[in-house]
Amino acid sequence: MGRNNKAPVGQHKHCEKCFSRRCKAPIQISVSCMVINCRLLCGAVFHMCKEQEHQLLCPNEKVPCLNAGYGCPFSMARCKLSKHLEVCPASVVCCSMDWNRWPVAETDTVFYENVLKEPFSDEQLDLTMALRDQKLLFRSLKMGSLFPELEEHVEELMPSELEGAVGGMAEGSLQGGVFSEAELQGLTQEEREALAKDKDVCDLSSYKTWEMMFSKELTSCKVTEENLKTKEKNTEKKENTASSSKQAEQEKEINNSKEPEPDKHDDHAKTGLAPWQDGVLDRLGKETNVTEYNMYLVHHGSMLIRFGQIAACTPKEKDFVYGNLEAIEVKTVRTFKVPTSYSAKRSHIGDVAIRKKKENKAVDTSDLGVSDEDIPKWDEISATLLCSLEKELRGHFISETVATDGLLLDFGTQTYSFNTAPFKPESTLADIVEGRSPSLSLNLQAECVTARHNKVSSAFTFLCNHFFRRDEFPSHFKNVHADIQNSLNGWFEQRCPLAYLGCTYSQKRFHPCSQKATFTYNQDLSTFTLRPVVSASLFRGVKTKPADRKHARNLDSLSSLPFEILQHIAGFLDSFSLSQLAQVSHLMRDVCASLLQERGMVSLKWEKRTYSHGGSSWKARKKVWHFSTVFSTVDRWCFDDVPSMSEHLKVCPFYQTEVRSEPVALTSMCDTNEQAKETQERQSLVAMFLSKY
Repeated sequence: MGRNNKAPVGQHKHCEKCFSRRCKAPIQISVSCMVINCRLLCGAVFHMCKEQEHQLLCPNEKVPCLNAGYGCPFSMARCKLSKHLEVCPASVVCCSMDWNRWPVAETDTVFYENVLKEPFSDEQLDLTMALRDQKLLFRSLKMGSLFPELEEHVEELMPSELEGAVGGMAEGSLQGGVFSEAELQGLTQEEREALAKDKDVCDLSSYKTWEMMFSKELTSCKVTEENLKTKEKNTEKKENTASSSKQAEQEKEINNSKEPEPDKHDDHAKTGLAPWQDGVLDRLGKETNVTEYNMYLVHHGSMLIRFGQIAACTPKEKDFVYGNLEAIEVKTVRTFKVPTSYSAKRSHIGDVAIRKKKENKAVDTSDLGVSDEDIPKWDEISATLLCSLEKELRGHFISETVATDGLLLDFGTQTYSFNTAPFKPESTLADIVEGRSPSLSLNLQAECVTARHNKVSSAFTFLCNHFFRRDEFPSHFKNVHADIQNSLNGWFEQRCPLAYLGCTYSQKRFHPCSQKATFTYNQDLSTFTLRPVVSASLFRGVKTKPADRKHARNLDSLSSLPFEILQHIAGFLDSFSLSQLAQVSHLMRDVCASLLQERGMVSLKWEKRTYSHGGSSWKARKKVWHFSTVFSTVDRWCFDDVPSMSEHLKVCPFYQTEVRSEPVALTSMCDTNEQAKETQERQSLVAMFLSKY
């Protein structure tokens, strides 16, 4: 209760303090009411006036999900909220597993060249996964940030060349292929792309630049015009003031014609109130009160002491002060001189007799006497990966300066020459190597690390970054990262021991115990997939109907089944299979859509909105439903029925046996007298050691 001992609104004075289940207080208006049970049968007993308050705590009260703001459409009893969060479609988890890859060493290029010459197969898990990581890496490496000196510079148009275009846009009309800002905002994305491709229409990317230049020029003109008006007004005021002051001076000259004209500077020095003017404290004592006088001393005390108007607290010789303040030209002078006590390092002094005179000289490849055409070009991939790792480790500089001591500096410059230089702005390594023959520049072996461990330098890091429902994440992490990915290096997928020589043979050793299936890696979705092995006997007697455009829904026998049966069949599929089945036809898409709330997940799609005043904000425009990429959980693995690797070594072309027919002497066989003496001495030492024990 409050300070006035009043009951809360809606509750009686007695009910507010009563918590007894067997309250027998008489029912009185504004004092107490009857005791009732919860209408939802949760077992609670309370006064009737507390029913609305009980609804906020009742475990059987139906409430929306805690993630309703993130897209969950379900409502349930309050006691079931915690259990629902395990399967809530809006409770989405992002996998943060990451792994490192190193660039391919120059000694291992034979294997990586041979493995790409064979027909590509998505069943080679380590190869397809490495190619996916390489594609993402090449898209992220921008050539302009690594080699800014080799970037193609776009010439900016002069203001005279932009004058016509700016004027056309300022008028807000459509002239000569120039659109106004309102017309451009009304265009769709497809129309904008079409306009950007058209050579007759101005470039939309430079439209903002032109508009900004025009607005700056217009603003400067307005400011200049206002300054001119202000200047004219000040001039008129000065003229009026000057005319009135002239009349006053003429009258003063007539009255004081016999007195000599004093110096203007001296009059100002005697009448001003600046701290450096003479007699300022005397004038302040006469013209101002005590409070203002003391405030002046507080604010200008240090300057008054500096200019000798008042004495300092401690006795000190009076400092030299200027009689008048004058403008002094500031000059920058380099006053550094080598001190006489400086002694250079011994490594730089050397012998005085053989010391040579040093001079500053730029050394270039032209000093080698080789033409630019004869100098070999750098490979874009190897040089970019090298510079990217150097930048991550210690920073890549086109020109590096090393200070050896206070006087000597060493300049080290590294230049690169590529066949594809200069690079276009915003171009990536993927754009440079597009159209070339496929190559693999990253190791097949990957080291999985987590964010809690320190990562090894000079390695590229890749993230899983897939989204799953909270109940699907344990299955994904166990099967994909713990079982498959960590076992690719010779356990889950076994390669020939002579792979370092160039052999590309590999075999999978495990399969799920519950069913016969194989694993593949989907580069488009960047995930592992489970592909069941279907027996050929199941295809016997199956006939496919011919395609008929008029009856598009009857293309296959599965689509002819009732919708309820298709929905029941789809309920046995995993999330990845449902996502692929939804892309088969419109009918299958509707079947999978009916399972979204039960098996799918929802997320908010955020869009950036820019306002007219220049500000921007992000808002959730709509809810997006989709399936994850998780496959059926594999609890146990079994060895696959594949031959041993020794069977492959019998026919491996890289396995070359070396047959020796000449005898080779063993280490214990002694042919010379010296070796016999050493053997006897060794035996005697052993016998002496054993005799003591």
